[in-house]
Amino acid sequence: MSEEQKGPRWGRWIVIGVLAAAGWGIVRSGGHEPGAASAAPSSSAAAPSSGASGSAGADAGTGSGAGAGAGSGGSWAAPSKPSGRYEPADYAAPVRQYAAEAGVNPQLLMAILYNEAYKPHDPDFERAWQRGKPDAAFGIANMHRAAFDDTKPGRPFASRRWEELPDDRNLAVQAAAWHLHDLAEQLPAKVGAPLNKDELLALGYNAGAGNMLAFARGVKIGPQAQSYLDRLHDNWAKSGEAVK
Repeated sequence: MSEEQKGPRWGRWIVIGVLAAAGWGIVRSGGHEPGAASAAPSSSAAAPSSGASGSAGADAGTGSGAGAGAGSGGSWAAPSKPSGRYEPADYAAPVRQYAAEAGVNPQLLMAILYNEAYKPHDPDFERAWQRGKPDAAFGIANMHRAAFDDTKPGRPFASRRWEELPDDRNLAVQAAAWHLHDLAEQLPAKVGAPLNKDELLALGYNAGAGNMLAFARGVKIGPQAQSYLDRLHDNWAKSGEAVK
């Protein structure tokens, strides 16, 4: 929330503080930190696919891919206010809508939402955490400010702000879809890695465009990126069912 609660609601902030202190570090591996280092040849960065092997490096878990690109048309839906327990499959309709708008695979977009569901997606929690960690990611797609601001020019949500992501899940899905579109625009026509396009885009979403391009050239991935890709594979079938 944007302002501190006072009076009898102080207990809620204690709970949030305890959650943040105790749980955040454990699940942090899926976040997208700004400025992820590009994969150096000596330490391969993130993400194999169905059979890629890899070693360490400037690896997933960090990085906000800054895929830019001029926008196109599309539609904007009314805000979807968070309420109750978060389940990615409940957002199948906006996933299908915005994946079509951005020209990306809806199954990939849904799988990324599942990958990013590792933390509580409560607006109050996210804002409380962001006060102590200003570069934290916002929204159900865990997007950093730099990635959002790089993605929105020329898009249907160009006038929206990154700070709105925790409160508007449709906006979070739409921004993630266009970010994937921008990452796809950067992929070479031919890649030298045993990874398919969706796997590379997922790794780009997690570790940044520079790492994604390194993986596309055949740079080996490290354990954090492999973990992200493994979770993508685990979530793939149910994501396909959700967006049918």
